[in-house]
Amino acid sequence: MKLEFKLTSSRIGMQFNMDGGYGSTAVGSGMLGSLGGSETVPLLITDPKPETPKWQPMSKEQLELEAGGPGWRKIRSRLVVVFWLGWLALLGASIDIIVQSPRPVAPPLLWWQRALFYRIQPILLMDAQKEVPDGIDVVCEQLPYLKSLGVKALLLEGLFHQDVSPLDLSKIAERVGTVPQIQQLLMESHNAGIKVVFDFCDLDLFGPKDSVGNNSAVPSDHTGSIQYALRFWLEQGVAGFGICDTDAAYSEKTLTEWRVLVKEFSTSDYERIVVVKQTESLPALNTSSTSVNSSLVELVMMSLLPHEHHLLSGQEVAIAVERHLSTSHGELWPSWTVGGEASPMLHRILLVLMMTLPGSPVVKYGEEIVRSPNESADMSWEREADKTIGLNDSVGEQRKLKRSALALFSSLSGSRLREETLLYGSFTFLPFNTTSLPPYSTLAPPSAPVLAFLRSWGCVHFLVLLNLGPEAQALDPAWAPSLPTAGVFVTSTGMDRLGSTSLETLRLQPEEAIVIKLFESDSYSS
Repeated sequence: MKLEFKLTSSRIGMQFNMDGGYGSTAVGSGMLGSLGGSETVPLLITDPKPETPKWQPMSKEQLELEAGGPGWRKIRSRLVVVFWLGWLALLGASIDIIVQSPRPVAPPLLWWQRALFYRIQPILLMDAQKEVPDGIDVVCEQLPYLKSLGVKALLLEGLFHQDVSPLDLSKIAERVGTVPQIQQLLMESHNAGIKVVFDFCDLDLFGPKDSVGNNSAVPSDHTGSIQYALRFWLEQGVAGFGICDTDAAYSEKTLTEWRVLVKEFSTSDYERIVVVKQTESLPALNTSSTSVNSSLVELVMMSLLPHEHHLLSGQEVAIAVERHLSTSHGELWPSWTVGGEASPMLHRILLVLMMTLPGSPVVKYGEEIVRSPNESADMSWEREADKTIGLNDSVGEQRKLKRSALALFSSLSGSRLREETLLYGSFTFLPFNTTSLPPYSTLAPPSAPVLAFLRSWGCVHFLVLLNLGPEAQALDPAWAPSLPTAGVFVTSTGMDRLGSTSLETLRLQPEEAIVIKLFESDSYSS
């Protein structure tokens, strides 16, 4: 039996032939009716396209809900742990590097190696209108002022008679003061932390010169009186004694006797010393004999300038200074003084040089205010200036210049006390190449009056530049390529250099000295 039915629609025509011989199931009217009723419905129904999701920011409530979830809490806690572990690792590595890195060991310096010496003659401070000698009392009054300048030792000159032979060193010249006044000075200077050294230069200690020589025997009575006087002053608290290498009493035998005596009174915290003022007349005994310099004398005072009867020019100063800078002093601890005379501007440069060289600087009375050579040595000009200030423009200008010089001295003294490099640092004399600004001459001078040296201690470097000539100078870009180029001004003779600087753009003004602390940590190899 066959069943045929035809299904048509407006769009699809289909004919089905079904044979019912395979089963007993028949197509009912319900099925046909449902098919007939769905003629207009498509047989294949496609799924609707899903809508594209639109991105929307999370609300505040959703953010708070997500951030407070356990996953984020774990991540945050682990990040905090990682941060602190990394920070502790960096701290440990830094400490390890600092501990293991080689550091310069500061050598133990004695008081006379650290001290700034101040030479003074009490008679220069006396008031001529007073009948009672008050030079020693004025020195006592000046102790706070000297302490404020960083002075740590006084070198007293002219205390004894020069026209008496043989000399009794236990008595003070009447025109200078008395022994009780000296004792009062020693007590007050001790309270101020200032040592006192007696200068015996140019004194006839042992009588006529023909009775004393380097190899002749000194009369026992004279030797005994000198030993008694030295012992007396050491018991009073005197820190040491000075002698010139041109004195008749100067000999290795004298130095040996004085050395034994000062060692007897020396302690671990207060060593007594022997000072020798060196001149160019006896170089053999002073410089070639290492035993005399190192074992019998603590300080050998050397002059930067030769003693001439005229003011030295910048060229002459440069030649004299360069000779000292290029000379090695071996194990000798040098002590520097200006010595000869120069103009006030050159004198400021020499002050910078003296305070930055290795050794102990010795400043003469009045040099801290750069007194001109033809100016009166006493300090009455200050008292008169106080009365006439504002009435006399020249006096006011003079006081202004002296204040500037005093500020320079205080800056140098403070830097020397604070900076280990200026105390312990090595010394390197640097060859200097400059370019004149502007070129005043096509012929180069035989020796440019510009000097430079480096003080180094560990990773810290101080560069000192001295322009002794009348022309401005610019640094050659190829000069000292191993030096760091960046630094900061420490001080200058004009007291007008402040802040950071670069050696590539630095220009030295005529007759100017500059001290620069270099920035970078690379050590300079000479």
